[in-house]
Amino acid sequence: MTKPNIIFILIDDMGWRDIGCYGSDFYETPNLDRLAAEGMTFSDAYAACPVCSPTRASILTGKYPATLGVTDWIDFWGETHPCRGALIDAPYIDHLPLEETTIAKALKSGGYHTWHVGKWHLGGEEYYPQHQGFDINHGGCEWGCPETYFSPYNIPELENGPTGEYLTDRLTDEAIQLIENNDGQPFFLNLWYYTVHTPIEAKAEYIQKFEAKAKEMGIDQIDPFEVGENFQTEHKQHLHVIRRKIQSNPIYAAMIYSLDENIGRLLDTLERTGQAQNTVIIFTSDNGGLATAEGSPTCNAPLSEGKGWMYEGGTREPLIIRWPGVVQPASTCEVPVTSPDFYPTILKIADLPPSPAQHVDGVNLLPLFTGEKTLDREAIYWHYPHYGNQGGTPGSSIRAGDYKLIHFFEDDRLELYNLRDDLSEEHNLADEFSDLTTKLSTQLVEWQEAVAAQIPKPNYEHKNK
Repeated sequence: MTKPNIIFILIDDMGWRDIGCYGSDFYETPNLDRLAAEGMTFSDAYAACPVCSPTRASILTGKYPATLGVTDWIDFWGETHPCRGALIDAPYIDHLPLEETTIAKALKSGGYHTWHVGKWHLGGEEYYPQHQGFDINHGGCEWGCPETYFSPYNIPELENGPTGEYLTDRLTDEAIQLIENNDGQPFFLNLWYYTVHTPIEAKAEYIQKFEAKAKEMGIDQIDPFEVGENFQTEHKQHLHVIRRKIQSNPIYAAMIYSLDENIGRLLDTLERTGQAQNTVIIFTSDNGGLATAEGSPTCNAPLSEGKGWMYEGGTREPLIIRWPGVVQPASTCEVPVTSPDFYPTILKIADLPPSPAQHVDGVNLLPLFTGEKTLDREAIYWHYPHYGNQGGTPGSSIRAGDYKLIHFFEDDRLELYNLRDDLSEEHNLADEFSDLTTKLSTQLVEWQEAVAAQIPKPNYEHKNK
């Protein structure tokens, strides 16, 4: 039996509601909506971290960031870290260790061509994709974002295109060329777009399209930073509010539109080359939408906050998986899943043996594809012992069933939420459900100890001010 091709599409900074099929009424994503109609959408899919590099490393290794030691976005030039407040950021590994058997290495040994196209952000030149199991690398380097989305880009490992060429188009061109020129051997395409990370830049004609749409909808006159009174509850004292009520940025909308257009080109290429029925597509994001800083180009409401925060807006992601003949079209799944799960799932898709010593934190998702409603695990975890550029503070969290507990390290604060009833995390139940709070807190600490999670130290200079 022919092994299926696998395309893993990872978007940078895409929020949970940045797609039409996930509820956006301003952004337009007909091709992603088509992908969802042909596959399964996950309502409770999570990135392993509220920032990018740890999630990327987690996908490639099947490990939680805390297990691996890559717990923050990699400050390659040493300009930002460690951040300091009441605490000093915990240390972290600033590259993807070569000792890890990445999913690319596993697939390559299993007979797959392995191609990386796009963002990497997992260390300097000696840690580039071509040293981590990928046969080909187009555009993967230490950069966390491009200087511009219009050529010349000057991105290492990617030749500049014609002046004015759009980066999202170019990366898709590279992917399409690889697919068209494939020799029939199964392939793993790791297509990690730089979009929609800053700088927020898009094609002029698409910006005009969404400026006109915003005007038609009457949202061009609304302050997108307005905060609804209904969200200014107990969290106001902790500066935790939903910062934006609406999606209204026409440039960001245009970036999403270009991305979707290119997803359509990719799908069309698979159809044209006769490979659509034998190709599994996984589409997701590396952290929540940028909603509280750097211009706040998107809105994650009803989720709270966004990139860099421990709340749902920082980690809950869109996830769409299409596998013709296996995944039921237009199906949905409400089971919580997370980044380490992709490794054992991809091995199973490729009919390769599991590697439990490697993907120690991941769970095979295939039973969900055929209708199962549970997975064999008690909880999922996050550990972000750092200050987010977007306003978040160091913490750890656990989700077990419908309940999520967050432990903030600065003031040892515990917050408990029932996500089924309170998706926006407005009502802290920690005092009301003290027994459950204690149970989950104990479980979280035991997990931290088991993975030797780094905890930030007090900043005595800050305390003495």
